[in-house]
Amino acid sequence: MRRPQLILLACALPAGIFFLAFWLLPALQLLALPAREGASAYFAVLTQPRYLTSMLQTLTLSVVVTLATLVLGAAVGLYLARQRFAGRRLLLAVLTLPLSFPGVIVGFFVILLGGRQGLVADISSSLGGERLTFAYGLLGLFLAYLYFSLPRAIAAYTAAAEAMDPALEEAARSLGASRIAIARDVWVPELAPTTLACGAIVFATAMGAFGTAFTLASKFEVIPITIYDEFTNYANFALAASLSIALGLVTWAVLFIARRFSGEAGA
Repeated sequence: MRRPQLILLACALPAGIFFLAFWLLPALQLLALPAREGASAYFAVLTQPRYLTSMLQTLTLSVVVTLATLVLGAAVGLYLARQRFAGRRLLLAVLTLPLSFPGVIVGFFVILLGGRQGLVADISSSLGGERLTFAYGLLGLFLAYLYFSLPRAIAAYTAAAEAMDPALEEAARSLGASRIAIARDVWVPELAPTTLACGAIVFATAMGAFGTAFTLASKFEVIPITIYDEFTNYANFALAASLSIALGLVTWAVLFIARRFSGEAGA
């Protein structure tokens, strides 16, 4: 064996060992665990109402968060890319600051706003009403997921909009195209790869978010918390593995489809 090949093998060996020990073996173990309870354990998310409800709630929340993130992110990103004003860089830095926050901190922010001792509860109480709270249900999770995901979309759309060819928009405008037509025929096709890629990442992040859900999901169950409960509180590892496989398959399928369509859109 030649010296370059030996060097390449020596460099690849640690990576191969790490991949085998910390990804392949645990993944194989995860796939095998439900078999201990029989083949039906693999379909628990479809056959047992509680787990099906948890998965559907997670899917619905993730889709709504993804759509809201893409709409708001595109609007803000296009504005920041097209406008030049004092403090623009500072504003962009502030808008993307939540990228540095873990999910637990984002959940804590929502509790400070809409929790039992939060700002909204204090204001509603001081006005003579009941202490209003929204942090621990669907609205709290939606706002937290949106807060966590929106900076990524803003950064992605700002970069993509800055890279757009202005000649395309000028040509459409010179032909008498309306703003709606320009948005439909120029902006949407040019930003399609970014929309697909960003949407897939936001969706996958929302599906698997644990820290934020662990902080807020006391009245609205999502699948990561269901998995956590099964293997932590009930030591039901086979069922937890089955739900993990279902979650992974859904997320992987969305990422795969987005990658395929993103490649076609960018071609």
